[in-house]
Amino acid sequence: MKVAVLSFAHERAATYARLLHDMPDVDLVVADPDGAPDDPTRGSDTARRLGATYVDSWDELFALRPDAVVVTSDTDRRRELVERAAGAGAHVLCEHPLATDEADAQAMVRACEDAGVRLSLASPTCFGPAFAAVRKEIAEGEVLGGLTAIHGAYNRPCPVGAQAAQGGALGANAPHLLDMVDAVLGGTPAEQVYAQSNSVLSAEPGAESAALVTVRYADGTVASIDCSWGTADSGPAVGGPAMTFIGDRASAEFTASPRLLGGFDVAGSRERWETRGEDPYAVMLGEFIGAARQGSGAGPDGAAGVRTLRIIQAARASVRAGQPVELAVLQTLAP
Repeated sequence: MKVAVLSFAHERAATYARLLHDMPDVDLVVADPDGAPDDPTRGSDTARRLGATYVDSWDELFALRPDAVVVTSDTDRRRELVERAAGAGAHVLCEHPLATDEADAQAMVRACEDAGVRLSLASPTCFGPAFAAVRKEIAEGEVLGGLTAIHGAYNRPCPVGAQAAQGGALGANAPHLLDMVDAVLGGTPAEQVYAQSNSVLSAEPGAESAALVTVRYADGTVASIDCSWGTADSGPAVGGPAMTFIGDRASAEFTASPRLLGGFDVAGSRERWETRGEDPYAVMLGEFIGAARQGSGAGPDGAAGVRTLRIIQAARASVRAGQPVELAVLQTLAP
């Protein structure tokens, strides 16, 4: 199976390339023709280290007719690459966000639907057996009863120099939480969003370092999420997104990367935690490739990505207005 990594603009592109290269029966192709002024050979160097095929142009890449692609480009290039991948008949795994503009995101969804390929979002917490078990339990409702509220947190350390490209803590962390909420609610649309944020710890102007978002969904469920940057080894969910699902009879807790061993470093100055389990990105890629082989899908689809994008846009509008935002009104006002 021929799988391509498109661009090395995203921080996880090299990780995806390595994981794909290690998969049996995957023929990895790498393309990064846009390069970067400070690191123009980032893609070709990675391909050389892995012994993977490297191509110098998008035309050459799509002429190879890959079976699946992972889109890790700058956000403003994603629509073009997703549409070209769909035209080549390739299933797509795309980083969040699909686009900065909802019209572009909708065009990407339509292109994949028209081509009969699956557009999936790179949201690793939504893959794997643990989250599947949570979804099953909530759907059956035998223990939790009807779902009423969801509390979530993702407080990973701020990636150096990446806030502006990822849209701050809100743009980088919220999708991981919102995708899980969307999955357990079965795509139920959001109706109202209220958010507060600040940039106290941000090195980039306008990039949030802390954000709290409350979302009311059409079925009455209320989700409250903390998607702030955190310091290393601190915060309730630094190892991975954590969520509490509250029903009218019971509640269930889910942690993507549980802490299993704690202590302090030799100097005694910093708390250390170790985690155990499969790499969530490896699980995500494995399920994506497995589904692509069968012509099916895995994880959040393009429509889910559009719903998540709408909520994040509404959250930013709420921050600016200082009050809750109705999504129906926001979509009416959108150009």
